[in-house]
Amino acid sequence: MARDTAQWFRDFGRQAASVSPQYEAWAGAIADDPATVALLETFPEQHRQPPLVFAVASLLGARDHDAGITDFLRRNASALAAELAARPVQTNEPGRCAALTAALATIDGPVALLEIGASAGLCLYPDRYSYDYSGRRLHPADGPSAVTLTCTLGAGVEPPRRLPIVVTRAGVDLRPLDVTSPADAAWLGALTWPGQHDRESRVRGAIAIARHDPPHLLAGDAEAALDQLLALAPEAATPVVVTMGVLIYIPAPRRARLAERIRASGARWVSLEGARVLPRVEGRLRDAGWAEDELRGRFVLAVDEHPLAFSGPYGETLEACSPSAGA
Repeated sequence: MARDTAQWFRDFGRQAASVSPQYEAWAGAIADDPATVALLETFPEQHRQPPLVFAVASLLGARDHDAGITDFLRRNASALAAELAARPVQTNEPGRCAALTAALATIDGPVALLEIGASAGLCLYPDRYSYDYSGRRLHPADGPSAVTLTCTLGAGVEPPRRLPIVVTRAGVDLRPLDVTSPADAAWLGALTWPGQHDRESRVRGAIAIARHDPPHLLAGDAEAALDQLLALAPEAATPVVVTMGVLIYIPAPRRARLAERIRASGARWVSLEGARVLPRVEGRLRDAGWAEDELRGRFVLAVDEHPLAFSGPYGETLEACSPSAGA
């Protein structure tokens, strides 16, 4: 059944209210304007996701348009349709490296990072960022980074004591972004929500870091390209497959096949996904005493499908997920 577009935007506006008042206002204006809703309903459902519509509108200049979002979308309908058809949502949040670094501290290195759904590869540089874990700071070997990632630790969660040694930075994406391309950098900027000034600053700083040593990104389907991706890891490094907020977008049967192939590869696997996305992760949490309703909406940092901690979706928090915590 097709989604009710007006209600979709109305719901998104409520969700966005505490984060971006501008997106809340845009969503409400669209939901209340039948002409704009009718325009959006001429596009395939996957092309009218509110975050994608707003990112494309921002890329086209809507944030500087005084006449209002509905007028802007109708005036730019052709450009909007073309961009929506060409672009998936590719949020590339370097803040997730705060969680990734905590997981990598449990894995012997040096490591070859191999990310599925890499976007521009900004999460392939955990060794190039500085960190603030509830006041305890960690810096790269050559000194403080221009990008500092902040992570609030819950009771019982210890900060990592070292940064990883990364010898390979590689990934796969259906449409990888090029950090050296001004157009792709602009798209990454458009994907941050208005008012998220810290995220905008992190993304800009991470792009600048990545441009000095661009990652090796493959274009293609994760399952089809997995062997090629794994082959990029040198023999002297521990291959680490990384999935962060991407598996939910892969249909469940294909996700299960991909998970089985990662397990069979012999690589380590760091995941930061919704608690119910990977059945083995969810099963171990349920065995630890967590109820289904307690897991709903939570993200879990795991290594080889063994939960390490609950995480904020962008790595901004880490909380214990031990059996005693779930009691």
